[in-house]
Amino acid sequence: MKRLLVILCCLLMVGGLVAGCGSQNAADNSLVVGCTAKPHAEILEVVKPMLQEQGIELEIKVFTDYVLLNPALKDKQIDANFFQHIPYLEDYNTKNNADLVWIAKVHNEPMGVYSNKYDSVDKVPKGATVGIPNDATNGGRALMVLEAAGLLELKEGAGITATERDIVKNLLNLDIEMMDAAMLPRSLEDLDVCVINSNYALEAGLNPVEDSIAMEPKDSPFANVLVVRPEDKDNEAIKKLAAALQSEEVRQFLEETYQGSCVPAF
Repeated sequence: MKRLLVILCCLLMVGGLVAGCGSQNAADNSLVVGCTAKPHAEILEVVKPMLQEQGIELEIKVFTDYVLLNPALKDKQIDANFFQHIPYLEDYNTKNNADLVWIAKVHNEPMGVYSNKYDSVDKVPKGATVGIPNDATNGGRALMVLEAAGLLELKEGAGITATERDIVKNLLNLDIEMMDAAMLPRSLEDLDVCVINSNYALEAGLNPVEDSIAMEPKDSPFANVLVVRPEDKDNEAIKKLAAALQSEEVRQFLEETYQGSCVPAF
């Protein structure tokens, strides 16, 4: 009887090991990547069949609020995310005791200045109300775009973390309103000017090249990157995803589809 029990235990252990190996292989051959809709999900759709040819199933999980994407990755709800630039990632890590890492630069989305009331920054009047994103890095970035457009001046060295307190010249007495980045396109009906991330501009049917009255330089340092947990940076499936996102197919897709509103960063 004892011998039979030993044999049964051994069989159960072997079965468990086999099942465990099967789960690991399944995990290695599938990836769940969180992203925002445009252009990130569209870019991932381009690489999905490329990965499938290599035996990797890619699940694209679209988030409407990008603030949730890094917590989802940190909490292992997804395997990677694709929506952010490096300063945003660094700010998140610092404020949330996180150590997420980027592994591939994919594209730049030049931030634009938009208005339903004025067709030139030269026509923006004194006292105009200007909407900008309310997260730390994109808010500072928006102020830098307004500075480049000649609408205000920031103190030297303010950089990506600039706030209203860093404005040293506001000759038009602009009223800066900070709000959720996704709300900015809709706020164009009420505000005089909005500085909008290109992904939200595209989702709202705005063409950053044709519809903005000023744009961030295309060679800005805010490349959008593929981000993973540190223990996954050497995962083979992740490496293949990174390579696909920096492929000539993606370069051609970016150049032909977005016509300057999303430019390759590789």
